[in-house]
Amino acid sequence: MTSPLKDRALSSAPTALFIAGRWMAAEDGATFAVEDPATGETLAQVPDGGPREAVLAMDAAQAAQSDWAHTPPRRRSEILTEAWRRVLAAEEELAALMTLEMGKALEESRGEVRYAAEFLRWFAEEAVRIDGRHSLAPDGSSRLITQRQPVGVCVLVTPWNFPLAMGTRKIGPALAAGCAMVIKPAAQTPLSMLALARIFQEAGLPDGVLNVVTGERAGEIVTACLDHPAARKISFTGSTAVGRLLARQAGERLLRMSMELGGDNPFLVFADADLDAAVDGAMLAKMRNIGEACTAANRFLVHKSLASAFAEKMAARMGALSVGHGLSGAQVGPLIDAKARDRVAKLVDDAVAAGARVLVGANRPEGPGYFYSPTVLTDVAADLPALKTEIFGPVAPIQAFETDEEAITLANDSELGLTAYAYTRDLKRGHLLVDRLNVGMVGLNRGLVSNPAAPFGGVKASGMGREGGREGIDEYLSVKYASIAL
Repeated sequence: MTSPLKDRALSSAPTALFIAGRWMAAEDGATFAVEDPATGETLAQVPDGGPREAVLAMDAAQAAQSDWAHTPPRRRSEILTEAWRRVLAAEEELAALMTLEMGKALEESRGEVRYAAEFLRWFAEEAVRIDGRHSLAPDGSSRLITQRQPVGVCVLVTPWNFPLAMGTRKIGPALAAGCAMVIKPAAQTPLSMLALARIFQEAGLPDGVLNVVTGERAGEIVTACLDHPAARKISFTGSTAVGRLLARQAGERLLRMSMELGGDNPFLVFADADLDAAVDGAMLAKMRNIGEACTAANRFLVHKSLASAFAEKMAARMGALSVGHGLSGAQVGPLIDAKARDRVAKLVDDAVAAGARVLVGANRPEGPGYFYSPTVLTDVAADLPALKTEIFGPVAPIQAFETDEEAITLANDSELGLTAYAYTRDLKRGHLLVDRLNVGMVGLNRGLVSNPAAPFGGVKASGMGREGGREGIDEYLSVKYASIAL
């Protein structure tokens, strides 16, 4: 597939490591291919960095840390604001680049660019609002003064599913707080991060404050960063399994941690719900990002009085979605790679073999690319992986319930606790659900919870810490207390 937009998009992303303000190759000249998951075509060759490049990047961040920490908050805010403007100005190229390397529909990529930019604007505003406290000691002998200072050099690890927004959601608060950083983007989608690094360079960010190391040996790169004496914090978005591993490594160094991990998110529809509104919300919660989102609705719990009608409406909506290349105008793009597609297909095949009924989908379209048809399943046995595993694809398994207590019990029956969605017109029930659902975020009569002004994160094995909102910058600040004699 060729087009002027594709050419402009690919030219917007450097294909080099970004260390100490310089674009460079890996020491041994090694590269790896970035693939278009819709066609299998190689888009670019990117440096395959390793531990040596990670150490160079950490050295650069360490050298830049003190000056950046002492840069006036207003100046940090101005750089973030300029980056926000430049991201919005490059919306079309950044969106096309994201569609090419990740697969999502172009219009959805445009939405992610705007969402990503908002984190820069939000934290530009937070940079000048870092406060402290001044009080008199209870015994009157001293003044108690607290101030918040940057934690220091941060190691940031971003996933492939939101390659721009997950970058700005970490970079924004780190820069606002006064932290230098090394960022390791996912090997499947490094181009969006490299394009963002160029934007920050053009926005006036000092050399060494932001460093980007690309490479397929993620474990080696991140381990080298965490072992560096300058490391003070890790922020990771990805699977719970990898998060546990990194938490153990960071724990050895007693590093600050932010972990945004998996989600097995229930979508509850009660008997009094507005059915059409619930289906609208379900489509948004399920099909955002082709279902490849940690916040995606993973299992649909519907009151038995509405289950059949909900399933039929959902199947009609899912079946009407067009599948194809994101730059062609299709609504549903490919999954990220063959492994992801095969995993989704196996979840569906196993459910069908155990008696689940397919209302729509459950097949792989012919042709190149890692596509899987939007799928709706009913009569899914409660113990099947389709209801117990993060699907990360366009599959909606539906399970009926009879009572509110049963619905809440089913919703909470997971080691994960990121997001839950619930549709009801009963205000009392709505407040009860917010209280009793064991998750970090609840969408009540809404199919979307993500907002740069709100704290994003989960409980249980879905992670620790928060990104976004007023709470987001706290993750990059430590408290210092001074006792001053009177």
